[in-house]
Amino acid sequence: MTTPGPRLEEITPADLDAALGIRVRPDQEHAVAPVVKSLAEAYVHHGVAWPRLIVDGDRPVGFLMAFLDIDWYEDGSVRRSGLWRLNIAAEEQGRGYGRFAVEAVAAELRRRGSKELYVTWHPGPDGPERFYLGLGFYPNGETSGGETVGVLELDGDPAGAPR
Repeated sequence: MTTPGPRLEEITPADLDAALGIRVRPDQEHAVAPVVKSLAEAYVHHGVAWPRLIVDGDRPVGFLMAFLDIDWYEDGSVRRSGLWRLNIAAEEQGRGYGRFAVEAVAAELRRRGSKELYVTWHPGPDGPERFYLGLGFYPNGETSGGETVGVLELDGDPAGAPR
């Protein structure tokens, strides 16, 4: 019996093709890497990358990949966890799956003891900034690879919103 509502599943050989078939809208392709690149990065960053397929019923509707406890500046000074990639299938957007994905990552990071969830986004009107700001992320003043760095305070609030 299939669990009702969206859920995260590990990527397995049985659902690899479904994961690779996730495509965002063409106007979003510049802002997020395709799933195939994310899975390659997960392979080479084993232990740090946390890739998951987002499934609703028996339909794959998206893909996410979190990063877990990475050396943010590559000098040992700061360790962070957050959302690395979020790909919601073009035909599934606007149905709450992106919000579900962020909430699921927040829950996993809380379970692991994290107090903050980080994300980066392409700035500008065609990027996902409004989506992330609407979920309670705020720009922390940093950039990474030309992208805005946002943070969501987790501190025990199930919705993840800063107080």
